[in-house]
Amino acid sequence: MNGSRIAAVGHYQPAKILTNEDLAGLVDTSDEWIRSRVGIRTRHIAGPDEPVDELAAHAAAKALAAAGLTPADIDLVLVATSTAVDRSPNMAARVAARLGIPRAATMDLNVVCAGFTHALATADHAVRAGGASRVLVIGADKMSEVTDWSDRTTCVLVGDGAGAAVVEAADEPAIGPVLWGSVPEMGNAVRIEGTPPRFAQEGQSVYRWATTRLPPIARKACERAGLEPADLAGVVLHQANLRIIEPLAQKIGAVNAVVARDVTESGNTSAASIPLAFSKLVEQGALTTGDPVLLFGFGGNLSYAGQVVRCP
Repeated sequence: MNGSRIAAVGHYQPAKILTNEDLAGLVDTSDEWIRSRVGIRTRHIAGPDEPVDELAAHAAAKALAAAGLTPADIDLVLVATSTAVDRSPNMAARVAARLGIPRAATMDLNVVCAGFTHALATADHAVRAGGASRVLVIGADKMSEVTDWSDRTTCVLVGDGAGAAVVEAADEPAIGPVLWGSVPEMGNAVRIEGTPPRFAQEGQSVYRWATTRLPPIARKACERAGLEPADLAGVVLHQANLRIIEPLAQKIGAVNAVVARDVTESGNTSAASIPLAFSKLVEQGALTTGDPVLLFGFGGNLSYAGQVVRCP
């Protein structure tokens, strides 16, 4: 085998939906204010009895079913999350236990909003190196649990959910080379810290950085895959803010691509946002098997990671 591919994807969101009108009853805001600044209409919120690993397991089970595999076929579980409550056991081990995956290696990755694309690259590397044959890659976050619901600058942004992908060996590479990095001196621009931990960010700094610094980086990810941005059939960026997503996709030059805009109905779900949005596009038939799709995560730690993948 010369590479790896995404065999299938899946996603899960809690049933409870929080609208902009609902938020207007909690803080000084309005539907018009939220839509005009971030483009979000609704978000899904998990209950106190829905932990992160449960969200992750639901999405993973759907991906496994779509791939026609059983839990016993998986030998590595990677969970990207920044909202794990406990240090041990990690989320990956808890997901493996929920699904009945025997003997798999289990690891969590905390790269916040860029977590899934980092985990996907790690899965690709593990398969190429012979360390794993089939990998369950999950992005899952319960942002509602780290949010100050009296702070209108952050509570209007967040949602909960999970997305997953099954990665397996392939004759031809269908997951392109990753382009990843960080800007450590700007790491405090997005934070989840304190006791209890709370999400905070410097919104204008993140906006300027994402819309000016990221386009050439994303274009280079396409170059590493041997494609021009115009060749892309889909672009799935971290679903942070519609005012970031739309200009960033335009500046990349993906003129023929379907651009994921799931942020409008899901909010910012951190590590879940890319696999959640990608899975929805696949489920809706907006992308078809073999389509080249740019996945590009950015945000917390001022980290970024992106790669071009072939749609399952």
